[in-house]
Amino acid sequence: MSARESHKTAGFILKSLTYGESDLIVTFYSREFGKIKGIAKGAKRSKKRFANVFEPFSLANVIFSQKNRDALAFIEACDIIDHYAAIRQDLEKTLTASYFIDLTDHFSPEGKHHENLFALLADFLAMLTRESVSDAAIRFFEMRLLKIAGFEPSLTACVRCKKPVTNGGTYYFYPKEGGIFCAACARPERYDQGVSAGTVRTLLLGKDMDIEKIKMVFLSEKLARESRNILYGFISYVLGKEVKSLKVMEQVRRYCP
Repeated sequence: MSARESHKTAGFILKSLTYGESDLIVTFYSREFGKIKGIAKGAKRSKKRFANVFEPFSLANVIFSQKNRDALAFIEACDIIDHYAAIRQDLEKTLTASYFIDLTDHFSPEGKHHENLFALLADFLAMLTRESVSDAAIRFFEMRLLKIAGFEPSLTACVRCKKPVTNGGTYYFYPKEGGIFCAACARPERYDQGVSAGTVRTLLLGKDMDIEKIKMVFLSEKLARESRNILYGFISYVLGKEVKSLKVMEQVRRYCP
């Protein structure tokens, strides 16, 4: 990028942090440039250039300049494309959208763009405006993001013996191995949790399913629990930490049905 050239791009706001008395450090994800972190000078007091545009998961047109990919960008102007008002009016939807944004932030290095990741956010946020939050939507978003980020778990066959998943079988997911072991290869201890073939097949189905059909997928209590355990454990292992926004979302869903 040229030091003198300004760029205009559509981007999802990932987060913003106060810097000094009136500035904000803003991180956004764009289709063309990937994740960009920049400073918006005077953003906290400028109602003309930056009025209510830096709220998480807003989609905005951002004009910025940057000397090089390692430098903090300078955000010159920003205006809202979509504030997703229908999501913000619902607490559960807001927490889910915040989780999607949080995961995107964690799994996207700065300056590396991926159009499929931008499209994933756009598709699932659009779906949240129309549909209720479901376990299937959350798990399928996680599966698709992991695939795009290069961390897709191996679920089609046992990692050790390579035997394909068969109906009625019991499997064990090991985050360190990045996939499942069959019962024979796993030699499970008492603390290991089994995963049904149905759960494995559902997750595989969800990673490529037409997004308009996700609303028709219902996960039983068992499938919901097993799929969450697989993906939450794997995501935490890959990142080396828990994702706080998921814990908050799960607590609200549990106590505020």
